[in-house]
Amino acid sequence: MEFIESPAFARHLSRYLNDERYRALQHALARNPQAGDLMPGTGGFRKIRWTDPRRGKGSRGGLRVIYYYFAGDQQIWLMTLFDKDEASDLSPKERKALKAAIQAELEARKAHRERRQRG
Repeated sequence: MEFIESPAFARHLSRYLNDERYRALQHALARNPQAGDLMPGTGGFRKIRWTDPRRGKGSRGGLRVIYYYFAGDQQIWLMTLFDKDEASDLSPKERKALKAAIQAELEARKAHRERRQRG
């Protein structure tokens, strides 16, 4: 499984997860890439709850990781993560932005595959 970090995810990563906890998240997603709940209005993004041991929080009160699973390419696009105390969910505007981003990415991947098939 390949993990691709968006700039937003990379910016917040060290604030929330140390190397050990990040590896644990990657292993969990690699074992079950569809573990997170599908988020309506995002074009297929998922949200998974993740523990936050730095604050002594379990998965319910801990972190939220937003990601997209590209099944055919065996890739997970890690978009962002945040503390539940900061926001319990994304706003409609943020969901719309995710949907636009994934639609553009899927169109680009489709065009790339078509170019490769033509020669």
